[in-house]
Amino acid sequence: MSTARAQLPEGRYGRSADERADRKLRVVGGVLGVALIGVVGWFGYDYIAGAEISAQVITFEAVSDSAVEVHLEVHKDAGTKGYCTLRSQGADGNEVGRADFRFDQHSSRLDKVVTLRTTARGTTAELLGCHAG
Repeated sequence: MSTARAQLPEGRYGRSADERADRKLRVVGGVLGVALIGVVGWFGYDYIAGAEISAQVITFEAVSDSAVEVHLEVHKDAGTKGYCTLRSQGADGNEVGRADFRFDQHSSRLDKVVTLRTTARGTTAELLGCHAG
């Protein structure tokens, strides 16, 4: 009596259950991977396209111990209203002034000099961000 088990001829009766399960896992993994890439792409696009107002500080000058003049260049969609937040720090690094400046003009590009009031002499002018609204 032989102890060897009888095996089916390889490839004769289709795929084994393990091969079918592996294929299903690969398909499900591929679909989930594509979906994840789509979601990440959508959030990335929404983050970039949703930024309706952008600005940069061109120059700044401390005109007194209580004011810093800041030259801002603002880019936005025509007709979009919004504001930008600026802050100034003193020589010791403490914040000495912070304010929001509104931009309601219809044009898409603005060059604006604004005066940021400070509690002490400001040595910096930093743009913290711009928001539509």
